[in-house]
Amino acid sequence: MADDAPTPVHLSKVLDGLAENPALPAGLVRRMVRYRGGFGHVATRADLTLDLIEEILASDHHWLLHSLALNPRLPDTARRRLAAHADPAIRAALAARARDAPRDVYERLIDDPHTQVRTYLAERDDMPADLLARLAVDPDPQVRTTLARWWTQAPETTRRLLLTDPVDEVRAAACATYYARSPHPVPPPDLVTGLLADPVTRAGAVRHAILTPQLAARLAGDPHHQVRRQLAEHPQLPPPVRDLLTDDPSANVRVGIFGRRDTPEPARHRIYEDIQQGERTLTGLLDDDLDDNALLQQVEDDMTLAELRHLQLDWVTADPLPHLSSPYICFRRSAARSRTLPADAVIRLLNDDDSGVRTTMATHATHLVDPVTAERIDRDFRPDKKTTWRPADVLTLPPQTLRRLATDPNPRMRCLAPRDVDLPVELAERLATDPESRVRRAVAGHPKLPVHTRRALLADPDAWVAHATAAAPTLPVAEMDRLLTLADV
Repeated sequence: MADDAPTPVHLSKVLDGLAENPALPAGLVRRMVRYRGGFGHVATRADLTLDLIEEILASDHHWLLHSLALNPRLPDTARRRLAAHADPAIRAALAARARDAPRDVYERLIDDPHTQVRTYLAERDDMPADLLARLAVDPDPQVRTTLARWWTQAPETTRRLLLTDPVDEVRAAACATYYARSPHPVPPPDLVTGLLADPVTRAGAVRHAILTPQLAARLAGDPHHQVRRQLAEHPQLPPPVRDLLTDDPSANVRVGIFGRRDTPEPARHRIYEDIQQGERTLTGLLDDDLDDNALLQQVEDDMTLAELRHLQLDWVTADPLPHLSSPYICFRRSAARSRTLPADAVIRLLNDDDSGVRTTMATHATHLVDPVTAERIDRDFRPDKKTTWRPADVLTLPPQTLRRLATDPNPRMRCLAPRDVDLPVELAERLATDPESRVRRAVAGHPKLPVHTRRALLADPDAWVAHATAAAPTLPVAEMDRLLTLADV
């Protein structure tokens, strides 16, 4: 070990990364278990031996035990001991992650006095059905609400209990417009009338109703816009009611009409133009003298602008060719989802003005995307919301392109260069001293980095760069040993 090796600025973060390093030798894993800083990430490793698990259990160190409880690969004996632990946070962690545990573990957790433990169990899809069904009569409505939202394929007897629960929040979760898991449930037909009569379940019940002209007219006058939105998307919507909803005061409802196949084109265009012209900033909304309900309505209306871009219209995807030049971005994005487009149509959408259209087309026809197009689409990628994903994650960029990108003016593009495992050493070292921390983080685990460069990255002022360096399986064992020695373990 070199005497002049720099000491990591963020040693705790570095050791967290080391704990996750898949190449950490067994002897160093054992030393890592004795480390009492950080959050005990070493206990989540898949390669823990039985004696190490026993050592962690005997330590009674909160974060080590919490991480151990989150480990989905524990032996059943360890799970039983954690299920009986005095700390409810430990039991809750076990309930959240203990996949395919033995029945007796679930039986103990399902009677846990701590609500959060039972709530986590209600999100599971690997528990015996009869045990899950017991949660439908749990004394805490939070547990029943979670079960209604997550157990979408519950037996009819359980769904009936949840759909008729005395607590509004539970019924609303059991008959909703969105659920935590697919496929979405269908309520028993004999309950639909009652669900439509209940204000908290009405919006979720609309899609399951047999829509007569009388019922449609009544729902079109409902004061809650979500009810009218569900009505706007109903396949049996009578044309007169459809035309009425075209001028609904809620932009959210009008978007539902906009996306219908049977909406007359003049009406569709008018809805689109009205919503576009009605764009307002959130700051402007907050400056208005609106009550809470009116403000919420305005915010939701403002969000429909984004929805106009994101709508996924299956009927457009099924018949994409008429919509390749649509003035509506969501129509072109939906067309780009088709996997049966001819090559000339694919090329056309790969050159669309909208980043979302280009990206959607590229990811649905990767075999037709050449390296130049792949680079262009990734370079011009403009996500609608914050994401770590990028088109280059699924598109092929050859080594020569990646090496050129190592000196690209755009740091976002320089981050791609380390994906070339044979990147020349001089380029890897250049990226390791890049002024942008995200670039240094991207190259932190590259196999061509010299030891002195890795040591510099371990001491990087950015904690996540140091973490990524320590977590990389390319880190030499001697460096792993040095880090543990610095931590006195």
